[in-house]
Amino acid sequence: MKKVVLATRNRFKIEELKTFLKNTGLEIFTLDDFPQMPPLIEDGTTFQENALKKARQVYRVTKLPSLADDSGLEVFYLNGRPGILSARYSGDSATDEKNNEKLLAEMRGVAPRRRRCRFRAVLALVGEKFEELAEGECRGRLGEAPVGTNGFGYDPIFIPDGFSRTFAELTADEKNGISHRARAYQRMSDIVIRKLGIH
Repeated sequence: MKKVVLATRNRFKIEELKTFLKNTGLEIFTLDDFPQMPPLIEDGTTFQENALKKARQVYRVTKLPSLADDSGLEVFYLNGRPGILSARYSGDSATDEKNNEKLLAEMRGVAPRRRRCRFRAVLALVGEKFEELAEGECRGRLGEAPVGTNGFGYDPIFIPDGFSRTFAELTADEKNGISHRARAYQRMSDIVIRKLGIH
């Protein structure tokens, strides 16, 4: 059976990526299966750089094809922040709640029409003789306060276009039909099949 390693320990990302990969027949591993893996380096200046860095590092250690994600929320009013700093926006002890609080505080009083933003995701697939990238985005607007208990990260304050509910109020199926990560994987799916020799 062909194998792939998801270059993350984030259980929410793992669930989403496993959903996208479920019909490939791949044997799927995560970083939890490789306790010897050193912390992944994310010091790039773009989502693309960080995704590639993570996938390369995991491939070097495991010698298995590796699929990495780097993603974040870009608020146009804030010139693209938090962007690549999304996961650690509120500092070294960042949590999802703290990140949401900081972002909402920065946007307090900003009119709805100026609260436009987008989630972006870049997937990197690295193997013995290939490095591939695919990107997806989902546009929407920033809410005024967290709503919903599904999802993770900025999901409770992101309202995707075409919906009056936040990502955290959508079902997993609804979110996986429109999310930035889903759209990135749609572009990556043919590459996964071709490069990993799935028939």
